[in-house]
Amino acid sequence: MAQLLFLIILYALPSLVVPIHNSSAGGCAIIRPPRDGGIRYRGLTQEQIRSVQILPVDYEIEYICRGNRVIVGPKVRKCLPNGTWTDMTQHSRCLLLCPRVWTSLENGRVTAKPPGPPVEGTVLHYSCHAGFILEGRNISHCTKLGKWDAPKPTCLYDRNYTGKKKLYIGALFPMSGGWPGGQACMPSAQMALDLVNNRSDILPDYELELIHYDSMCDPGEATKLLYDLLYTEPIKIVLMPGCSGVSTLVAEAARMWNLIVLSYGSSSPALSNRQRFPTFFRTHPSATLHNPTRVQLFQKWKWTRIATIQQTTEVFTSTLDDLEQRVKEAGIEISVRQSFLTDPAVAVKNLKRQDARIIVGLFYETEARKVFCEVFKEKLYGKKYVWFLIGWYADNWFKIKDPAINCTVENMTEAVEGHVTTEIVMLNPETVRGVSNMTSQEFLTALMSRLGGKNPEETGGFQEAPLAYDAVWALALALNKTVAPLKAKGRRLEDFNYNNHDITSEIYRALNTSSFEGVSGHVVFDAQGSRMAMTLIEQLQGGSYKKIGYYDSSQKNLSWFGNDVWIGAGPPADRTVVIEEYRFLSQKLFAAVSVFAGLGILLGIVCLTFNIYNGNVRYIQNSQPYLNNMTAVGCMMALAAVFPLGIDGHHVHRSQFPVVCQFRLWLLGLGFSLAYGSMFTKIWWVHTLFTKKEEKKEKKKQHLEPWKLYATVGVLLAIDFLSLMIWQIVDPLHITVEKFTKEAPKEDLDVLIQPLLEHCNSEKMNTWLGVVYGYKGLLLLLGIFLAYETKSVSTEKINDHRAVGMAIYNVAMRRLITRGEWQSEQQDTLKTGSSTNNNDEEKSRQLERENRELQKIIQEKEERVSALRNQLAERQALRNRRRPSTGQNQNHSAPPPSSQPDPKSLLPPPGYPNPTTDNHSLPPSFSNSSNLYPADSKMSRNHCHNSQIPLLYK
Repeated sequence: MAQLLFLIILYALPSLVVPIHNSSAGGCAIIRPPRDGGIRYRGLTQEQIRSVQILPVDYEIEYICRGNRVIVGPKVRKCLPNGTWTDMTQHSRCLLLCPRVWTSLENGRVTAKPPGPPVEGTVLHYSCHAGFILEGRNISHCTKLGKWDAPKPTCLYDRNYTGKKKLYIGALFPMSGGWPGGQACMPSAQMALDLVNNRSDILPDYELELIHYDSMCDPGEATKLLYDLLYTEPIKIVLMPGCSGVSTLVAEAARMWNLIVLSYGSSSPALSNRQRFPTFFRTHPSATLHNPTRVQLFQKWKWTRIATIQQTTEVFTSTLDDLEQRVKEAGIEISVRQSFLTDPAVAVKNLKRQDARIIVGLFYETEARKVFCEVFKEKLYGKKYVWFLIGWYADNWFKIKDPAINCTVENMTEAVEGHVTTEIVMLNPETVRGVSNMTSQEFLTALMSRLGGKNPEETGGFQEAPLAYDAVWALALALNKTVAPLKAKGRRLEDFNYNNHDITSEIYRALNTSSFEGVSGHVVFDAQGSRMAMTLIEQLQGGSYKKIGYYDSSQKNLSWFGNDVWIGAGPPADRTVVIEEYRFLSQKLFAAVSVFAGLGILLGIVCLTFNIYNGNVRYIQNSQPYLNNMTAVGCMMALAAVFPLGIDGHHVHRSQFPVVCQFRLWLLGLGFSLAYGSMFTKIWWVHTLFTKKEEKKEKKKQHLEPWKLYATVGVLLAIDFLSLMIWQIVDPLHITVEKFTKEAPKEDLDVLIQPLLEHCNSEKMNTWLGVVYGYKGLLLLLGIFLAYETKSVSTEKINDHRAVGMAIYNVAMRRLITRGEWQSEQQDTLKTGSSTNNNDEEKSRQLERENRELQKIIQEKEERVSALRNQLAERQALRNRRRPSTGQNQNHSAPPPSSQPDPKSLLPPPGYPNPTTDNHSLPPSFSNSSNLYPADSKMSRNHCHNSQIPLLYK
């Protein structure tokens, strides 16, 4: 069961173990732990450990010791595929540890054999530095009991010693890591030490010695190394770290040991805090020294908007905070601020999205390659962009193959072209021999010799090497300056220990007042212990850096060479240039509309003149000519509003625009009230008079006075006038500029067009328009309703109430042209004055149908009458033939018979109407055939001719 459980665990943890049952299958047999120790099996329980005999390949075990014993030999062993454990030739033992205090000796050296922790069998050999005498045994053994067999010796000062005494400097040089500056800085510092030790005028009684370690530019690694420096003999009089992160750690801890810290490669602005780092100095200027130069360049190229992208570290965050304060004082805006930890992809995309043009980048060299690979992908380079970088990268940093990026050297070269760097002047540009009696060029030659011909571009810290060189000289000069003051106090430099505050104070005072010419230029420290220096400005032109100027921040002096090169015509704009362009009304359109409006006004004048000239004509009089005149005037005013509506900033000055706005409003408002109000008045009064009960109609007709119509129009005008006056007084119209969506020009220009439009507006424009539109809209709706209600009303007093606008004049002119005279309204309308029950068109169609039916009936009657006449003639002829001859005799005594038939004989048969001889016309309407010939009417045959019927219905 236990084996089955073990197999399940092994299957769940394939990276740890695999199910192995014997060494022949590739596992390792369990080995015995050392004496006084045990084995820690990773991933296994106690029950599994007891039941398992074979452990899988790649499985690791760890030795542990009991009590205060320590493991000597390999601490971890790993199972190999051949069935053996690693390092089996070396035994692992658990031994007692002797006190470590015996392993260090003040002013002397301790050598341990074998090297490693002081355990049973370790032998220590003691020796003193020059000028000191050993007191005690020079050898000590660590016993099985964990104790040394002899007391710890001491080194006493030899007052009879005439040779040089050694002073030790503890240094941390980053030979690898984010900034491998120790590759060039350590040889440079050693070269300075050799020159100082050979000088008889500087520390003649002392010799400086450098004890150094590789910090890898890692604060974690530096913590361990600092512990070794402080707790391992000999005593160090000064600490020299590199890298800002490491220097921050060392400087903060050094105050507890009364140690001066002098850095050669730290630029973090945070290190300028004297309260936090009271004993810190640096020959490398603070990164904030770049910022005055950057601000000066921003102002030179007239940029007021920049963007930043930084790696999230303290040095760059502090630098950016200082830059933000400086640009704010200069009136420059940081529009975009992006940061990243390891992957800059998102930050670069945000720069592109937010239209960043002038970009300050703060990051280490390794991260710079990642940034510009993303810059190439996002096309954030070229004539529209300028990048500002730190100048202490290697000259070929963008050509170095980096597995962390997927861009080619060509891609990187294209992306970085034209960027500007600001770099602290680390090498004196002048040929001056400084305190070391060496010019800057001689220093470079000597350094290249020490580097063994290595390529400077591939050597980390080559640019900072002069700073490390001058740092050693600054320390040597400061220590030399303290010899006399300490001697006056009865102290010596060799008396320094970590508890001696007086010697530290003297060294601090001497460094703080340092001032000399070094290979990096003039060396002087400010109140915060930072180096003051000039700034070099370079630009990448054609793949190589070119010097384009210097800036001295202490003197605020910019030395410009004028050889800067840009991809475009000059320095790019700091943002997309937005050109404001006012949009005006098309003059052709304005002219065309004005012509039509003028024609409308001219037509209005013609109509007005026509109306006034024919004012005595009855038809015009019955149409209320004064209201028609008001309509014409209102239309002309509304048309005249076209002219001020077309006037904009192209014609008048902005100060005169409010007058144009008011003019538009009054013309439109009053013009509408006159034009529509006069028509509305007619409809209103027609509705009032002719939609009442029948018994009130005559009374209402008699009370239609003209002044009532004019009063109604006056009320409408008064309402408009009052509302417009209140609007003008309370919230007058003023000019407003409206911005529309930006437009890109057709040409390839780095600009956008911002269309602007001037128009009239007031603070509560929507409220006022709502009141006006609401009032006039209700008036329009009411007019539509009244027009519908009175659509079939005809009246002589207002004969054109069903016509609107110009239709009034069209009707009048049509009558004048077609008839040539003005006829009475009585000939065209019923005298009743109204016909409110039937629709005119429906009545017309009904009459036409009845007319056709009557024509058909009359035709049938004519045919019947013709047949009856024939029958009557035949009957009369037959009667004449049957008459007796006596009838002829009677003709002599009686008058001859008349040729005309007897009227009674001409009567129609029963059921037919009798003809009549009068000339009266037919009744005005025929509802059916029974009333076509009334019983009491007499109608002759001539009056029934078809040609006479249509005349009755014209």
